[in-house]
Amino acid sequence: MCLIFLAWHVHPDYPLVVAANRDEFFARPTAAAGFWPDAPQVLAGRDLEAGGTWMGITRSGRFAALTNFRDPAQVRAGVPSRGALVADYLLGTASPGGYLQQTTAIGSKCYGYNLLLGDGRGLYYYSNREGEIRPLQPGLYGLANHLLDTPWEKVELGKAALAGRIAAGSRPGDLLEMLQQRPSLPVTAPPLTPEQLNAHRLIVSDSYGTCSSTVLTCSEAGQIRWLEQRFKAGGIPDERHLYQFRLRRPGR
Repeated sequence: MCLIFLAWHVHPDYPLVVAANRDEFFARPTAAAGFWPDAPQVLAGRDLEAGGTWMGITRSGRFAALTNFRDPAQVRAGVPSRGALVADYLLGTASPGGYLQQTTAIGSKCYGYNLLLGDGRGLYYYSNREGEIRPLQPGLYGLANHLLDTPWEKVELGKAALAGRIAAGSRPGDLLEMLQQRPSLPVTAPPLTPEQLNAHRLIVSDSYGTCSSTVLTCSEAGQIRWLEQRFKAGGIPDERHLYQFRLRRPGR
């Protein structure tokens, strides 16, 4: 993911609300969100090039999401996949804090990243560019290609939009619309620079851009709803996928 808005214990009926965009090169092979054939407890998309993922949840309520920390100068060979950190957490049993303690050494070898991990009881944030494991208090958070809640305009406006929609009782489909704010330009306008493209929630171009928008909600009763809208190059809407299930909690 490259843009995540998250409400943790803000809505009275939904302790977890996530609205996120994944930005990537369209040529990179990617599987749409689904339950993994080799790990049917995991619901996530899949990077078919490196094997990891960017966001997912399990039937027991383990949640993970990742954004890249943008630093074009840091290019080197033999770097571990950041998406593997998300996949390994979803496939494992360690607590969020315990997992982050275990993976800081591996994470230091990766390109810059931000990682959000939860298990239904707690939610944690870690960036290998900051180096601090942070348990998150109830609240609204925004995460792009820098540290958590860096006050970029698209982050601040997106958080405000999410707060407004939660207050209005919006449905998940309405949150998809919130993610798809795109530049409004005349036909004769010159092509946008990379910085101008990245300033919008929905990044539209022919080679690199928003590949998918995802809204995840978890109700107090443990009902999960995952709605994903995929995009083709140029911001053209593609397939839409909806998954709903109830968490398998211990003792039930």
